Amino acid sequence: MLYVTARLAAAVVGLGLAAGCGLISSDVTDFNLALPDKKFSIDASGWQVDTANPSLFQSGKLAAVSCSAMPTVCSSAVAQACSNGCSGSCNTTTDACELSLDVSRPLKVDLANEQPELNTVNDQPVIRVTVDSVTYQVTGNTLNVDTPVIDVYVAPISALKPTDAGAELIGTIPAVPAMTTTSSPQMMEFNATGKAKLVNIMSTFKTPFNVLVASSLKITAGQMMPTGRLDAVVNIKGHAGL
Repeated sequence: MLYVTARLAAAVVGLGLAAGCGLISSDVTDFNLALPDKKFSIDASGWQVDTANPSLFQSGKLAAVSCSAMPTVCSSAVAQACSNGCSGSCNTTTDACELSLDVSRPLKVDLANEQPELNTVNDQPVIRVTVDSVTYQVTGNTLNVDTPVIDVYVAPISALKPTDAGAELIGTIPAVPAMTTTSSPQMMEFNATGKAKLVNIMSTFKTPFNVLVASSLKITAGQMMPTGRLDAVVNIKGHAGL
């Protein structure tokens, strides 16, 4: 929740007094931003994979499909067993097809509506933002496999996947071991330009955007499909002004 400090309250009064002159007070410099938690899940039941399809599975386990001599065999087998959210690649070391279960979760951020106090400066197209932290917390986890590193992107509201236009990588959430949670919020790891990209997209506060969390769980020959669900939240904190 966004709290308006005493300094900001005084500045808003100043704005009202200066409105007749068309002036904007330079004292509006201290918004405390604490966005609502952005929740996401990785649910194994969401992947529509036909484990009875003999092109890719045997007795419920990923078959050892030989593919190094003809890699298209792998992509064709995956397409038959999974129509959406999956991809296949050939491990040339083992000469076996590997199945990637893709994860892409868009988390909408709408500062203008989520932070109603911003109405006090709603005539401004841009605010000056400082990001203090981006944290994550795994609140529940029954997945029976390790969750690999999760990439975090910022993107236009129209972008739902990392490959969509405008999506930019800002950082990562480390791998999460199977069946484990975190007891407290943990810091997301920004890349070299990630914080600046987040600041840039938050500064145009009237335009909603997405935070995308994306990863791929890889299944190799002899493994069964994963089961269970991971629940997590991402939280952005900062401050802003004019």
